[in-house]
Amino acid sequence: MKAAHVTDRVWHALLALRDGAAPLAPRNWTPPEVAAWELYAPLARRTGRPMRLAQIGQSLDGRVATPSGDARDVSGPDGLAHLHRVRALVDGVVIGVRTALHDSARLTVRLVEGPNPARVIIDPAGRLPDDAPCLARDGARRVVVQAVDRPRPPGVEVLHLPARGGWMAPDAIARALSGAGLSHVLIEGGGTTIAGFLEGGLLARLHVAIAPLIIGAGPSGLTTSPVARLADAIRPETHVYGLGSDILFDCDLTRPAATAAVPSAAAQRV
Repeated sequence: MKAAHVTDRVWHALLALRDGAAPLAPRNWTPPEVAAWELYAPLARRTGRPMRLAQIGQSLDGRVATPSGDARDVSGPDGLAHLHRVRALVDGVVIGVRTALHDSARLTVRLVEGPNPARVIIDPAGRLPDDAPCLARDGARRVVVQAVDRPRPPGVEVLHLPARGGWMAPDAIARALSGAGLSHVLIEGGGTTIAGFLEGGLLARLHVAIAPLIIGAGPSGLTTSPVARLADAIRPETHVYGLGSDILFDCDLTRPAATAAVPSAAAQRV
């Protein structure tokens, strides 16, 4: 595990990279500064190809909230700062309507310097009220992806896509967002939305930030289709970073990890 420290010079270099500056070769940086550059530079760099990542903040036992829905302090202060850095480095942040309604999500970068991303809400049935915090006028783009013909307030962009049973195809959403100039996006929640993009092979990276608390019960950060054998599990190449209050698993979904064969049940018996 590497300690990652985002100092002012690292962050300003990352923001410059986001805005099109040539990548730099860090010189006279401390090892934690170099680790921070390695973590965030792939998110900031624009290559002309889409880059989609998902972020999950969870407890030691894999929960993102209590059974009553309290999720405010699942991530520690450094985990929250990490999330806001990622928001500042992407073009847009995508959430499902249930997350928008339940969390009153604002999706801004209040904790770091940088631009607020476009806010994208997947709302097939048009349930999101026009006065939702994520649709507040603050200079950032506001985009609603919906299937119904519901008008939105001036300045709110609407992308119309078909839905079946209240579900929109993640690949269609990804294409629509790229067509709208949002090719670098963070899929922030909820777990169903993240799972759809993951199982559709649409994510380049997955960040899982783990905070040192045990909740005991409540919703998990991610639930995908089960596999019968561990050999069939998704095993991405992963780097682990210490952020201070949280530990981050940076999973590169474009590169499978080199893993040893899993012993059979018979071989494990003693």
